[in-house]
Amino acid sequence: MSTNTPKELPLGTPPEFERMHRIIRRVCYVLLFALVIEGALTFPLLAAWYGVPELTPAEVCSELQKVMYDDETKSCRAHSFPQPPLRGPSENESETLSNDTWGVQPEPGYGRVEYRELIENQEQREADEDSEEDDDDG
Repeated sequence: MSTNTPKELPLGTPPEFERMHRIIRRVCYVLLFALVIEGALTFPLLAAWYGVPELTPAEVCSELQKVMYDDETKSCRAHSFPQPPLRGPSENESETLSNDTWGVQPEPGYGRVEYRELIENQEQREADEDSEEDDDDG
């Protein structure tokens, strides 16, 4: 005597689509795993691109703010927990970016940050400040 009991399926999965649901679930797991690996490999490469060995992450952040807002006085601020978006307005909420073109596909008004360009920007800014101090002293 054989008992023909149906297989237990996840809720909402009809027997006809069991195989398809299993394949979709496996594909999602593979893609999520790949995204984690990609993020883990991309962050150090971007940090090196921006100049992290010579600049600290805070200096890189400040330099990116200066490029993005076209304002030499910009710098990154440290927030204590809880910080936006959990509480209060976000940083630079009411500010507009430098010369952005708004539309269906917005275009930033600043150019791409090239390889190690932030280091050159900071060195140029420091040289300008030193020359201004020398002019004031002399």
